[in-house]
Amino acid sequence: MAKTKTPQQVKDDFRAKGVKLKDWAKENKYPVAEVYKVLNGERKGHYGRAHKIAVALGLKSA
Repeated sequence: MAKTKTPQQVKDDFRAKGVKLKDWAKENKYPVAEVYKVLNGERKGHYGRAHKIAVALGLKSA
């Protein structure tokens, strides 16, 4: 089972790689605003698209 990351770790990883969250969201076909909401805790990612985003970001295990 893969270890999950904290939102800050995800942000730090993107920053270290020089990747913008906006670009990642578009590449993965997720709404940019929803990616930010999941990462900032506004959407918990318990189910639906928010859950898929959280898993893709490494915030949750599948």
